[in-house]
Amino acid sequence: MKKIRLGYLVSQYPAISHTFILHEIRRLRHLGFEISVASINPPDRCAEQLTRIEREEAANTYYVKPDGFKGAIKAHLYTLMTQPLGYLRGLFFALRLGQFDLKKILYGFFYFAEAVMIGHWMRRLQFSHLHIHLGMAAATVGLIAEHTFPITLSFTIHGPDEFYDVPSNYLSQKIIKAAFICCPTHFVRSQLMMLSPSTAWNKLLNSRLGVNTAMFTPRPFRQNPKPFELLCVGRLVPVKGQFVLVEAVKRLVSAGRQLRLRLIGDGPIRQDLEAMVTEQELREQVIFEGSVNQEHILDLYNQTDVFVLASFAEGLPVSLMEAMMMEIPCISTHITGIPEMIRTGKDGILVAPSDTTALTDAIALLMDNPDLRRKIGEAGRQRVLERYELEKNTEWLADIFRRRLSHEADIKSK
Repeated sequence: MKKIRLGYLVSQYPAISHTFILHEIRRLRHLGFEISVASINPPDRCAEQLTRIEREEAANTYYVKPDGFKGAIKAHLYTLMTQPLGYLRGLFFALRLGQFDLKKILYGFFYFAEAVMIGHWMRRLQFSHLHIHLGMAAATVGLIAEHTFPITLSFTIHGPDEFYDVPSNYLSQKIIKAAFICCPTHFVRSQLMMLSPSTAWNKLLNSRLGVNTAMFTPRPFRQNPKPFELLCVGRLVPVKGQFVLVEAVKRLVSAGRQLRLRLIGDGPIRQDLEAMVTEQELREQVIFEGSVNQEHILDLYNQTDVFVLASFAEGLPVSLMEAMMMEIPCISTHITGIPEMIRTGKDGILVAPSDTTALTDAIALLMDNPDLRRKIGEAGRQRVLERYELEKNTEWLADIFRRRLSHEADIKSK
């Protein structure tokens, strides 16, 4: 069988919050795919903070913005000289996306500049298909590249961020132009179905994410831990609900409970969260761990009794899968795709988003019931093994690529 060759485009690679993309790419390469990666932005950390595998990936990634003005001029001049009609077609399309909004027109021009650089990179590698994770700015760059160069597109749409401003993310145009779209949850597929004609629904393919089951193994169970350890992994941003979680911890501490919450991640609300923790006199109970690489996060998982994610909106958090794989009982919110993974009371506990009382009660319930913690933890691991195992789900994705890209090649050859 002919080796499948394609480019991957992401907004930032590697990135702590998107390690699942790295694992997906490396697993596809292991299955015989030839994949090169382009990233709009440089890695989210300096080289010394990257893991060994991340440094390997970074060394072989094409970075658009760091390529700078010189790289942009080279790509644009070569494209304009070799395919002037495609160049002008892409430019006009990019400017039309802004309609009558001057700010959007300006963004369209910048996206076009990046799209030509991506297309030039693909021409050098002789790639004809581009797969893009997340449906926002990087996907818009890919959409413009498709109008400029003879390439095909596919996307993995995660949600829910892409659905907050559908017109500015040009989701309808992306659905129309995509050869296919991978949907990690039924929730995502339903939202894309809502935005597209029924004739396009055959492009919307269920393709779950996965975790490495060999890496995330059951941690030691603690019957009566003191203090009781809670863990939350996620960027420190309002949508993750950390303020609600800290308020729940305050109520439990006020009731005489001995517990400690560790927050892994960083972000724009860290200073406000730290001020809240200081004001509520919780500095001994709430620990800010900052951003943590995957090779170090296992130590924190291993000392965790309950994993809590109080988000208001999510795709399907891989951190939840990781915790469940380690038999850590999970508490999260009944939103978007999470109920597809966690059946409340069986694989974990789900509460309504923003319901501080329900979240407090759920934590207290698991603190008081070690047998329930053990039962839910074991059930959670089995759930992930059945539905979210990395090798199995990447095989499924690989089969999508094989079928759909072979079909595209057949159409082009006719």
